[in-house]
Amino acid sequence: MSDFTRLLRGNRNYRYTWFGQIVSEAGDHFNNVAVLSLAVQETHSGAVVAAIMLSRAIPAILVGPLAGILLDRFDRQRIMIASDLARGVIALGFILAISYRQVWMLYVLSALLMVASPFFTSGRSAILPSIATDDELHTANSLTQTTGWMTLAVGAFFGGTTVARFGYPVAFIFNSLSFFFSAICIANLRSVRGHFRAQRQSLNETQVARPWHEYREGLGYMVGTPLIFGIGLIGVGWASGGGAAQVLFTLFSELVFRRGAQGLGELWGIAGVGLLIGGYVGNRLGKTISFEAYKKAVFFSYVLHGGAYILFSQMRHWGWALFFMGLSRASVAVSSVLNWSKLLKHVDDRYRGRVFSTIETMNWSTMMLSMGAAGTASQHYSIRAIGAISGLFSSSTAIFWGWANWTGKLPAPTEEAPEAELEAVEIHGDPTG
Repeated sequence: MSDFTRLLRGNRNYRYTWFGQIVSEAGDHFNNVAVLSLAVQETHSGAVVAAIMLSRAIPAILVGPLAGILLDRFDRQRIMIASDLARGVIALGFILAISYRQVWMLYVLSALLMVASPFFTSGRSAILPSIATDDELHTANSLTQTTGWMTLAVGAFFGGTTVARFGYPVAFIFNSLSFFFSAICIANLRSVRGHFRAQRQSLNETQVARPWHEYREGLGYMVGTPLIFGIGLIGVGWASGGGAAQVLFTLFSELVFRRGAQGLGELWGIAGVGLLIGGYVGNRLGKTISFEAYKKAVFFSYVLHGGAYILFSQMRHWGWALFFMGLSRASVAVSSVLNWSKLLKHVDDRYRGRVFSTIETMNWSTMMLSMGAAGTASQHYSIRAIGAISGLFSSSTAIFWGWANWTGKLPAPTEEAPEAELEAVEIHGDPTG
């Protein structure tokens, strides 16, 4: 019996989380393909694609810190359910954008979806160590990420096919129903404590919410733990090119190769296949390699990722372009599984919501700048040239990770950061919180 099968059979809470993930994330990709394809069809503009991406990135940046604070203060399960219900209603609104053929509605609805999204995505990461044992945690992380990439492959492919054959409304209706299904699954989680709130020893000085104080406390914890801080920064390095890549996917499919929604679904689909392969490799590696070997694996993964993406951007044949895209994503997946397993293992429960939401906010902030730059550049420069530069930026994060490793700045973390160490880290701000 495989580790994945054993986990799903033996862990009821994880099984419900996994079922909800499959359906809701497949629905997300139906939405992505439909929205981006509709935008290009109406405007034939790369800048509009970038604007839609920015309309999703900016709310995630603004709401991320608040999501982290609330996830560490209140019941994470209830917050996740509320997020799903809100997104289920919002997703239906995209049908109005089709009826009225107003591109601005795509911006507004995309923004509203992302206002609700961090409460669920960061919540799922924060709750995972509470529903999986220490022995199950690496397998649970690997399966969660691999499932996300599987739904990318399947959801993007069928999303493109559905839009091409049945039209945009069907894709948006499925997206809406997927959120309601996820809410039902999350509602079935059970805790021996009767709730999924974080233990709050570090916040016992008051029961009154002090958002800025609590957020600074989370930042202090991150800065005081080199590995956690390093993983956060390497994500920022990847996002410097990864944001542009989000815009370029649509432009390569629609404008360079001229394959429409079907081609966009194939491109996202092969990216998902590559991520699945990389997730499998990352899962196997994570069980056997030492901490030093882990850091080297992350370095080489990012070098390979950037090189493969550059080759993708220069291919003239669609088949070779898909091959190098798959290789690029497989490399990213290896490092992602390894890094996220380290975070789940070492981040203290008291800070999980803030740590995961802060990392997500950092990534979205960088991606926002990258997407804006790519959208603007697409009006003046070759899409292939922008793709090559994007690959260089994404792989540049390997340089900083390698430097930190070889200069001894990424020591193996202790199981829990000492309180004295946390108190020594000062994040300047309003002392009243």
